[in-house]
Amino acid sequence: MADNTDYGWDEAAFVSLLDKLIGVAEQCQNKPPTMIPQESLVGNHIEETLKPYLEANGGPLKMERIEYAKGRNNVIVTYPGTTDKVISFVGSHMDVVVASPDAWSVDPFKMSRVGDKLYGRGTTDCLGHVALITQLLVHLGKTKPALKASVVAVFIANEENSEIEGVGVDGLVKNGKISHLKNGWMYWVDSADKHPCIGTGTAISWELKATGQLGHSGLPHKAMNAIILGYEAATEIANKFHEKFPAHEKEAEYGFACPSSMKITVLEHPPGAVNQIPGSCTVQGDIRVVPFYSSDDVVKAVRGFADEVAQNLLSLPGRGPKFGYQVGDNKGAITFKFHDGIYNGIACNLNSPGFHAINDATKAVLGESKPYSITGSLPLVYELQQEGFDLQVCGFGLTAVYHGIDEYCNISDMKQGYQIINKVIASLDAQC
Repeated sequence: MADNTDYGWDEAAFVSLLDKLIGVAEQCQNKPPTMIPQESLVGNHIEETLKPYLEANGGPLKMERIEYAKGRNNVIVTYPGTTDKVISFVGSHMDVVVASPDAWSVDPFKMSRVGDKLYGRGTTDCLGHVALITQLLVHLGKTKPALKASVVAVFIANEENSEIEGVGVDGLVKNGKISHLKNGWMYWVDSADKHPCIGTGTAISWELKATGQLGHSGLPHKAMNAIILGYEAATEIANKFHEKFPAHEKEAEYGFACPSSMKITVLEHPPGAVNQIPGSCTVQGDIRVVPFYSSDDVVKAVRGFADEVAQNLLSLPGRGPKFGYQVGDNKGAITFKFHDGIYNGIACNLNSPGFHAINDATKAVLGESKPYSITGSLPLVYELQQEGFDLQVCGFGLTAVYHGIDEYCNISDMKQGYQIINKVIASLDAQC
């Protein structure tokens, strides 16, 4: 039977705060250079909510607001314990992805409530989590429990875009602001669906340009169809990838629903008529890799596959009579490259007390725990794990609406997340 202890959950306060956060979400859209988020607007609401419980006003909470770019704060709040052990909740970010109001059935920048649902940009990703963790801090500030471990919340800037570096958690790590969190257990609070997320995928994007020969569709033997060439070349490279990186033996243990994959997602070519055979084409796609394979090994292997295919284009299927890749002395060609930036996936440490604490807490609150893994990617978590943080991943929004139109969260899910986090703190503190 699920444990319904509510730990002072205040639904009205949660809804009120999230309403204020959604009210500034329009100024927190992250799409440089046209939209530079002002996360300090969210920080202002966090500080105002916690004001009665801050050290400056006689309360137990310590707050530090850190800006590495004007108007773009990170907020670190600490409830001190009596030892040097730390339980930290990191990753709830104050920027949001862009929302187009014309596409929504409600105003994305004004929170709307329909029963248990709260609509607005950021309700799931990730302002709902900002409000949730802030309510946890209010509870600690009010009740002042005697904890051995300190509880630290780190609200971050600049999660939704990697073009500008050093503004968010990467800046905090670089400047040693959260190094003390290595002495304990860290939870990245920015996933979804309430159960522990124990694995994420590596994301690598790529581009292939195919050069054929423009021609009349009635004379296919005098042309080279760049669309077919690009498709067949990319497919052959993908086939070699899937042979080299098959389903990994650890995928079952971590609950990955899908193995590593390489696929085409975008195809572009110059404008033309239906009766023209296109002479050029650009194919783009991405590779998703389970974290048990090295991204360096993947990049090296795929580059080799692309070179091999480029040298043997004439052996590719033509998909029709006289649909070849050579006309006279003129041969088709491909060029292949990776786009900048790789999001490396992680496998969480399933032997960590941090995992056992959230797994047990989830069981207690929901009646069951179903740890899962996805080949979707989370930014920043790999870097934190590589820095030596004992990282687990959780979240209480909804995967189905991440970055989507009519984004919403369920109040009941957020309440259960609040209960789970409180149980995690109690469990780990008892081990200090």
